[in-house]
Order: sequence, then structure tokens, then C-alpha cells
Amino acid sequence: MVPSQPIFRFAPSPNGLLHLGHAYSVLFMQYWARKMQAKMLLRIEDIDTQRCRPEFAQAAIEDLEWLGLAFDGPAFYQSRHFPDYGAAADALRSQGLLYPCFCSRKDIKGASTGAVDPDGAPIYPGTCRDLSADQRKRRLAAGEPVQWRLDMAKAVAVAGPIEIMETMPTPDQRVEMRNAEPERWGDVVLVRKDTPTSYHLSVVVDDARQGITHVIRGMDLYKSTDIHVLLQFLLGLPSPFYCHHKLVRDESAEKLSKSAGARSLKAMRLTGITPDDIRQRLDLIK
Repeated sequence: MVPSQPIFRFAPSPNGLLHLGHAYSVLFMQYWARKMQAKMLLRIEDIDTQRCRPEFAQAAIEDLEWLGLAFDGPAFYQSRHFPDYGAAADALRSQGLLYPCFCSRKDIKGASTGAVDPDGAPIYPGTCRDLSADQRKRRLAAGEPVQWRLDMAKAVAVAGPIEIMETMPTPDQRVEMRNAEPERWGDVVLVRKDTPTSYHLSVVVDDARQGITHVIRGMDLYKSTDIHVLLQFLLGLPSPFYCHHKLVRDESAEKLSKSAGARSLKAMRLTGITPDDIRQRLDLIK
């Protein structure tokens, strides 16, 4: 059942400047939020303390204001809520679903069977999954760098079949149910070596905390939803509706990205481009 007032969220990561791909996503969300009289929340996903910077967060807020976005309430910063993600990880540990992994990327690459996840990364071969309790205790006590992985086989066995509610956020709320396939991701990392959480863990905790009813994001995260609905089940959290929109691509048909040097909204703004120009370029309704 959809609450009387839907709640959407836009959740950029401040590890660079926003580009046209972000503009498409947030303006798409704004259009449907107005249609459905929904609340719009801004979440700054800054758990990566090495790459995320306050100046990028501020620049994102300025870009969004320039585009004409108005959010309900102040921005929510994930970096201020690490204890909450730690509590979620502890809940999974108490179910015997997390195990410590001491492998480096080099170790994983060397032991790879050739299987890859939907993002094209090597699937973890399970090297540390079968360590004995004594081996884990000794290595943890020695202070070895550690990340914590979800034992996917156990988690899937506990959860059983799970469906994802996929929809376009239209007022009549047409929903397509599709089966989640979390096992295709292997034993994903939920607590990283350099920060006490991961994208997958923090996003499901915060979607529940903020009462998000509709997660609107790009198709690049379509398959990640497998992991998210599984974690929601394991943690006893509600599952929102998911809407995955098309991606904005460059001349070579690659999706725009910060790492590939996509031209930023700030750079466009400084050349005199207007928000209406952006909407027309993206073929979005005003």
C-alpha cells in the first residue's frame, strides 16, 4: 500500500561535480514528485571518506538550487550516521551471515575462477569463508585489514525467493514484480576496510529511516536492487518501489561519469547555459 504522501530522494555522492546524468535523474524525479505531490529529500552519500569532499557536497547543493530544486528539509549526510550502519552490520553478524575477509584485490584476482558479477568485477571465490573460528579470531586480534562479506548462499537460503516492485512513479502505480537474483553478485562486501559500511548497507538503512517509498535512479543500478531487497528482508526493513530510468550517454554511447571526466553542470553554468537549456537538451518536460 502506498502512503498518502509518497517520499522520493536524490542521493548524490560528493566525490566530484554533478553532470548531465545527475541532472536528468533529479529533474525526472522532480517531474514525478510534482505529479504525485510527493516529498523530495536530499541525501549526501559521503561514506567514502577518502574520495568525498565537503566542497563537492556544497557544489552539488548549489547546482541543484540553480536547476530549481527545492527539497523538504535539510540534506541528510551519511557520514554522520556510521553507528547506525554498524548496528545493521552487527544484526547480520548475529544471524551468522557476515564473515571477515582479509583478502586484497590482488589476492582475489589471483584466485579468480573467471566468474564476474553484473558490474564485471571478479566474483569473490570464498577464500576466507571457510576459515575456522580460531583462524578468524587470531587474524582479527592481530589487526589485519579486514572487510566483512555477506555469506550469500546462507542469506539466500534464509530469505528464500524475493520479488522486486518495479514501477514508473505514475499516480495509478502500475507495478511489475520481478524476481531478485542476489546470488549472481557472490559474497558482496558490506563493511569495507576503510569505512564501517558500504553503499549497499547504508542505502537500505537510510531508505528505511527516511521512509522512502520510491527509489528513482539510473539503469546502472538496476541489478544492484537484488542485493538491496535481500538486505531489507534480512534486516526486517520495508522495500520501496523501484524505478530505473534511462542513462544519459556521451558521443561514444558510454554513460556519463565523473571518473571519465564528464562535463560538469558547474562548468556549463559558468558558460551561460540556463536550467531551461538543460531541460531542453535532456528532453525533459518543464
